[in-house]
Amino acid sequence: MDRLTKEQRHRNMSNIKNKDTSIELKLRKALWKKGYRYRKNYNKLPGKPDIVLTKYRIAIFCDSEFFHGKDWEKLKLQLEKGKNSEFWINKISKNIERDEKIEKELNFMGWTVLRFWGKDINKNVDECVKAVEEKIFDNMTADESLYDREE
Repeated sequence: MDRLTKEQRHRNMSNIKNKDTSIELKLRKALWKKGYRYRKNYNKLPGKPDIVLTKYRIAIFCDSEFFHGKDWEKLKLQLEKGKNSEFWINKISKNIERDEKIEKELNFMGWTVLRFWGKDINKNVDECVKAVEEKIFDNMTADESLYDREE
C-alpha cells in the first residue's frame, strides 16, 4: 500500500533526475579530488555511463536501489503488495535486463564496468574511489603484460 497520495507520489516521481544526481555528484567530486579526470553521461558508449574514465577504459554507473532492483527478490515481494505492482515489476525487470545487456556490450568493447549502489556511495564514498583505483591498477598491469608478450 502506498503511503503517499497520488499527487504526492506524482510530485516525488517528477523530481527524480536521470543525471547529476546527488550520488553521482558525490562520487565525481571524490574522484576529481583524487586527480582523476572523467567524462560524465558519455553518450559515445552504450548506456551513457554516468562517469567514464576514458584513459583507463572504465565506465561507472551510479544506480539507485529502487529503479535498478537491488535485492530484487525482496523488492519484488514488496511491490506485489503495493499499488500498480504490475507496472513497477515490469519496469524494474526491464531496467535490470537492460543493465546486464549494456554491461555485456561494454565488456565486449573492452571496457571495464563498475556499478555502485547509491547507499554505498553515500555511506562510504572512499571505498568506491578505492574500488575505482583498484580497477585502474588492474587495467594498467593487464596492459603492461600484453606489451610484454608482444616483445
